[in-house]
Amino acid sequence: MPRFLTLADVAEELQISSSQTYALVRSGELPAIQIGGRGQWRVEQVVLDQYIQDKYAQTRRLIEEAKSNTE
Repeated sequence: MPRFLTLADVAEELQISSSQTYALVRSGELPAIQIGGRGQWRVEQVVLDQYIQDKYAQTRRLIEEAKSNTE
């Protein structure tokens, strides 16, 4: 597996649109780097993996908060 992914690769892995991926990067929510003369965006695979894990943790917290608010 390559170390760096294009935004199209990230979009495919997350099953979202390219524009949604670009928005995540531009907002800073998904860390990425710009390289080359045309400023192509790249996301390191380990950064994407950590982003996914963080989203799982965030979802777990939201579910637990919702449960505690209904009890």
